Amino acid sequence: MSDATEIKRRGVAAVRSKNTKPEMAVRRMLHAQGYRYRLHRTDLPGSPDLVFPSRKKVIFVNGCFWHGHSCKNGSRRPPSNTSYWLPKIARNVERDAKNISSLEVLGWQSLTVWECELKRSPEELRSRITRFLG
Repeated sequence: MSDATEIKRRGVAAVRSKNTKPEMAVRRMLHAQGYRYRLHRTDLPGSPDLVFPSRKKVIFVNGCFWHGHSCKNGSRRPPSNTSYWLPKIARNVERDAKNISSLEVLGWQSLTVWECELKRSPEELRSRITRFLG
């Protein structure tokens, strides 16, 4: 039995926090443009997905649903167990804002890339990231 089948059978969530499909797409995009970065620096608030130490800039790649984005997927409400999920998503949003503020205090600039941006307009996203990185 595969790991995925076992996870489904036991009803355990298989939600990743690192190396997600959207994160990997952003990483491939930036690497192809010649950018080099560090991954998931745990010594920085929020453990940013991509870290550019010489520029003092970080990028978070967030899933719309999990981080409460204002798009269609982020506005979607879970069909069950809402008493758990709605406060959980609200805590995620609050935690994200706190992490970004903490990074600013430390002199780091941050950019949040949303999962929906990759699907909707990858070229526009590429331009936005390039402007951010300078």
